[in-house]
Amino acid sequence: MSSNWDAFYGASGLRPVVNVSGTMTSLGASIAVPEAIAAAAAILPRFAVMSELHARASRAIAEATGAEAGFITASASAGITIAVAAAMTGTDLSRVEQLPDTEGMKNRVILQAGHSCHYGAPVTQGIRLSGARVDLVGTATLVNEHNIAGAITDMTAAALFVVSHHVVDYGQVPLRRFAEICHERGVPVIVDAASEYDLRGFLAAGADLVIYSAHKFLGGPTAGIVAGKRDLVRACYMQNAGIGRGMKVGKESIAGAMAALKAWGQRDAAGIRARERAALELWLGAAAGHPGVEARIVPDPTDNPLDRLELQIDAATAGASALAIALDLAAEDPAVIVRDHRADHGILQLDPCNLHPGQAELVAARLSQTLARAASRQLPDADADAWRRRSETGFANWEKSE
Repeated sequence: MSSNWDAFYGASGLRPVVNVSGTMTSLGASIAVPEAIAAAAAILPRFAVMSELHARASRAIAEATGAEAGFITASASAGITIAVAAAMTGTDLSRVEQLPDTEGMKNRVILQAGHSCHYGAPVTQGIRLSGARVDLVGTATLVNEHNIAGAITDMTAAALFVVSHHVVDYGQVPLRRFAEICHERGVPVIVDAASEYDLRGFLAAGADLVIYSAHKFLGGPTAGIVAGKRDLVRACYMQNAGIGRGMKVGKESIAGAMAALKAWGQRDAAGIRARERAALELWLGAAAGHPGVEARIVPDPTDNPLDRLELQIDAATAGASALAIALDLAAEDPAVIVRDHRADHGILQLDPCNLHPGQAELVAARLSQTLARAASRQLPDADADAWRRRSETGFANWEKSE
């Protein structure tokens, strides 16, 4: 790792973190690409007419996604709220100012039950913040086409489709057919694709608006990117005169997101994949030979072009639970943070997408050491109940987190 990396943590007083969890908001999302950093730095000490900057951003988004137009807001979560608001108000400014009071408007949004996930906050709350009400369709494990058709009424303003590893990945109606059913009944389709690499496929499959995070795979500043039909995007932009005011985005985030989009189109995808694969092979070797540990390289569950190392931990044989291993890796300096959302099922994953030079080797060494300590019964037991409460505990004690 570079001296600059160490120097930052020394000067800031923050705990050094090596992120092999993924583009997680709780860890600061991603490593910003140099182009985004330069663009944000260039505009920060200068002024711009924001409507002109937004217009340029719209053209940049359209070029990158194939959409008719685009809009940048504070985050992908804000994008959901604003997109739903746009579907209810259109470009009627009196209605824009009326929200979240939806009297006189279509105000229902349908969502497949298996897509009602929690990504740090409930996705349904993102809808409800606009003033809309959520109609869950089907069950968590099975949605039929007639469930969708039957849920649409003359009060349905929009339909939301969520693409994420957090959603149920079976028994849901796929996007193309979901969009066809909605469009046959005059209902626009909004797709939450915050962490997805595919900038064109969801629009091609029938989405009217697609929402991405600028600060995840794109490596931009914190922002949400909305791409889609011109009339709906314009209605999104007009929410800046209403509930979108509290979700407004600064000049630096717009400039940085535009630069990140351009850099994404010019990236060396093959070279990136090769570096990620080398890290995975290194970690696979580090996990080999440890009792109770089955390691394999697995593809991304939503078909993004990336793989992860998955560790299946048999606690009785390995000498420690998956959670205990994850906590031990996170307890050292620097903290190595793994993907632990299935730790209660004995599964950990390591994501190679956010590594600085030298960190793959550091992770391999730490992984081997921790697994060896587990086999020697040297790791403390993990408090699974405390781990499950970690988010609420963290929010309650945020000033004490140091």
